[in-house]
Amino acid sequence: MSRLVIVYNANAGLLAGAMDSLHKLFAPASYPCKLCALTYGLLSMRGEWRRFLDGVGVETIFHHRPDFRTAFPAAADWPLPLIAVEQDGQLDALISAEEFDGIADLSQLMAEVARRLPGAARLA
Repeated sequence: MSRLVIVYNANAGLLAGAMDSLHKLFAPASYPCKLCALTYGLLSMRGEWRRFLDGVGVETIFHHRPDFRTAFPAAADWPLPLIAVEQDGQLDALISAEEFDGIADLSQLMAEVARRLPGAARLA
């Protein structure tokens, strides 16, 4: 059974979330997590993204930078943000941090995930 692993280049917690929201609002060009910028508004996950993930048909887990490094120590130095697939304990990048630079908006992100995810034909 595979899982979709979504990793934000951010810290977890209420204070970190508030600081991230302010950063996105006042200095979006320097915000370090393109995944957060695409999938979250100022206060919560975008509904379109949530519905997309609910329809993917595989378990989805979310991590922030520190807990990802703990959960996947072999990938602790991978650049973030990241969307990966975990299959039988193996983690494979689906969309790397570098690739996020070329993703312009949420629609493009969802199209790329659907195209690259194993079994994506059932998503169309």
